Amino acid sequence: MYAGAAVAVGLFSVASPAGVAWLRCLGAAVVLLAWRRPPRSAWTGRALLLAATFGIVTAGMNVLFYEALARLPLGTAVALEFAGPVLVAAFGSRTRRDVLALLLVVAGVVTIADVRLEGSVLGVLFALGAAATWAGYILLGKRVAAGGNGIDALAVGFVVGTVVLSPLAFGTGAVWGSPRLLLLGIGVGVLATVVPYALDQVVLRKAGQARFALLLALLPVTAGVIGFLWLKQVPTLPEAIGTLAVVAGVALRSPEPRDRTVAEPPA
Repeated sequence: MYAGAAVAVGLFSVASPAGVAWLRCLGAAVVLLAWRRPPRSAWTGRALLLAATFGIVTAGMNVLFYEALARLPLGTAVALEFAGPVLVAAFGSRTRRDVLALLLVVAGVVTIADVRLEGSVLGVLFALGAAATWAGYILLGKRVAAGGNGIDALAVGFVVGTVVLSPLAFGTGAVWGSPRLLLLGIGVGVLATVVPYALDQVVLRKAGQARFALLLALLPVTAGVIGFLWLKQVPTLPEAIGTLAVVAGVALRSPEPRDRTVAEPPA
């Protein structure tokens, strides 16, 4: 996920943020199709409708977030986008323990993100749009995972998303003249979409959508750990406290009822 984000930011100098997001979608679609080769049934009826909606919402989420990143500090964009999972987790909270867990996570993420109210109003709107579509990604992703063929649906969804958002390809002109840049664009799709979103489908089959939304709070924690181990970026005291708050909140969350767990499909 974070390797893909680093590559994507590097491409902003030669392509628009929305264009890079479209390249990410294209790369993911090509790799997923070659890997999964979804059966004919995945391209018809309700299965196609659900997969297409999921793919368009997910691709839109990426476009909105990249546009927000181009206008806002990273911490601010991340904190605003996290409002989506927070809302999903809030609606799924059943006890005071869950509410306390949610508050700990929110406080921790805001502390880690180092929110600064800077940047354009348009950037804030893009980030809030990304938050709304992130919530949609969780809700639709759970339905896709419950169908038992989530990764196949992911492949179909990204094909549809790539086609629907194809006008954004006009923002990628310089990339097509360089095999290296084109390979990097496809690499973003693999690193930032294929691997993490395929893993999301595995987790969503095991966990309810509210718990999954809360688990997403571990993303900024993971970024901090990677920064410390690989980049020697020592966290500040507030960042360390925020990390502990997120971990405590995730651990405190009530376990999902057993009947919410979706059984593994036969191999």
